[in-house]
Amino acid sequence: MTSPNPPKHSPLRPLPALIFASRWLQLPLYLGLIAAQGVYVWHFLVELAHLVEAAFGSQTALQALVTSIGYKPEVQVSTLNETVIMLVVLALIDVVMISNLLIMVIVGGYETFVSRLGLENHPDQPEWLGHVNASVLKVKLGLSIIGISSIHLLKTFINAANYDVKVLMWQTIIHGVFLLSALAIAYTDKLLGTSESAH
Repeated sequence: MTSPNPPKHSPLRPLPALIFASRWLQLPLYLGLIAAQGVYVWHFLVELAHLVEAAFGSQTALQALVTSIGYKPEVQVSTLNETVIMLVVLALIDVVMISNLLIMVIVGGYETFVSRLGLENHPDQPEWLGHVNASVLKVKLGLSIIGISSIHLLKTFINAANYDVKVLMWQTIIHGVFLLSALAIAYTDKLLGTSESAH
């Protein structure tokens, strides 16, 4: 038994067709985010190279690391100690988490708002992409931002001697606001899901 032919869609009228085609204006934005991710990869490799060089005794690399992790200019560090290593590793983790956030925005946003990627049978298709929509994307982005904020807050607390009390206070408050915002988004998403299932 042959399957019935799929229904043929009538062509869109000119104005709706133009409005629908305008989604492709987002393509340069996603390409720009890919370029930004390339910059993050380069930054990651530079910081990693400095860490390895400092481990082998390079004072120039050590000073570059000390500057990048936010030490005050007058603070002199002569050897690569555990605190510096921890702060540099947290900075590298921060770059990785931001890169993950970029991937979610690029892949999920393109799939949701521009066009299908056609990865249904691809072995490397991300697990989360199969059920992504604007609502799921918002929750995942919120969780990623909380993770990034947590790393920043931890770096600040470890390096607290180089920060003013007001900076510590405001970073903690901002992190709390991120947490509350993510909870509100997740709760709203749950309410909308319950409402849709009831209908």
